[in-house]
Amino acid sequence: MPYLLDANVFIQAKNLHYGFDFCPAFWDWIDNGHRAGTVFSIERVANELAAGGDDLADWAQLRPGLFLRPDALVVPSLQTTAIWANGHGYDPAAVATFLQVADYYLVAHAHAHGYTIVTHEIVASTPRRIKIPNACIDLGVRYLTPYEMLRAERARFVLP
Repeated sequence: MPYLLDANVFIQAKNLHYGFDFCPAFWDWIDNGHRAGTVFSIERVANELAAGGDDLADWAQLRPGLFLRPDALVVPSLQTTAIWANGHGYDPAAVATFLQVADYYLVAHAHAHGYTIVTHEIVASTPRRIKIPNACIDLGVRYLTPYEMLRAERARFVLP
């Protein structure tokens, strides 16, 4: 199944469990998954990573094909996602923020193309912030944590 990775997957991997310096196999797994046509993200996520100005930004910059651009199929899903966000009791500021960040485009892209979103976010019942899983549930988009994805794909990071 094809996956779309949220920015927090890359950022937390770099900062916590899969640092470039001690777990390069994770990053190789992403590259291999991308070459196999199963692991992607979106251009807006690449922009968020680039804003970090660090080794993760450099890594992402070397992989432009990993980060998909919106296409004609995404446009109606952007509208569907925006209508959903505006109609579910979120504070106007929460809606405005959501419609400006990568999460909105990630959900719409997954909705349009049948991707599964991979994120560390969890469902939250608060009118102050729209969470990816909340949007996914209501829009019929599948989502997983990175660990669920790695298990589903039987990723193995073992020493030789």
